[in-house]
Amino acid sequence: MNQTPDPYKIAQTIKAAQNQNRQIEPFTAQFRSFDEALAYEVSGLVHEARISEGAVPVGRKLGFTNPEMWSLYGVKAPIWAHVYDRTVTHISGGEATCRIGGFSEPKIEPEIVIHFGSTPPVSDDPAEILSSVDWVAHGIEIVQSHYPGWEFQAADTIADAALHATLLVGEPLDVTRAAPGILSDLKQFTVTLACDGEVLEQGSGANALGSPVSAIAHLISVIAGQPDAPPIKAGELVTTGTLTPALPVLAGQRWTTRIEGIPLPGLSVLFKA
Repeated sequence: MNQTPDPYKIAQTIKAAQNQNRQIEPFTAQFRSFDEALAYEVSGLVHEARISEGAVPVGRKLGFTNPEMWSLYGVKAPIWAHVYDRTVTHISGGEATCRIGGFSEPKIEPEIVIHFGSTPPVSDDPAEILSSVDWVAHGIEIVQSHYPGWEFQAADTIADAALHATLLVGEPLDVTRAAPGILSDLKQFTVTLACDGEVLEQGSGANALGSPVSAIAHLISVIAGQPDAPPIKAGELVTTGTLTPALPVLAGQRWTTRIEGIPLPGLSVLFKA
């Protein structure tokens, strides 16, 4: 096991794996000293390379905000990554088609997406954070693993864009026109996830670290402690983590969600190769 990991070489390796839809050995299996701090350095290098190639950052993604997922994947806290114009799609009418042939072992995650009309404060007060939000939406994120069999440690996932593949964002709900109880609604609403008409999972807003807004507070705190990480700005969106266990998706399947307890429409996605 090599003891001297080179962040630049690791960044090149994971970026090539992402570009080529190729799986590799986890870096934690190659380097004993590959930890989360080094993984975020690698992620930052890949981010810079993506921007140099023309990708436009449009926000962030949170991963592992659902504690039920921690023991399954051997992680102990949420992680984050950038998302880009080329990986985020806004859909209208509640129906979309998504091609997954270029993803490695894709899985589906129903989430809540939060968009900032102004720069959010560094605060753990949900009401203060919500005051900077202009809309929320239901989204479906497709995650993937460039490590075979979804076997990795937290640092590996940070290096691999927090497992982000693509994000489908549904119709937005204007927070300024929402009911006064939206903070409570975001915590208590439920989501049902079905494949080809068969209900497979159910979850709630509380599964994202207590609520999607609480998940945002965590992200803001983490970023504040990372000197090289840019703070969240006005105009960015954040997808706040899965509300159910992530489930494998296959070409030819149609997955649907139903939302109850908050005025957000469900989504229907047909997956193709």
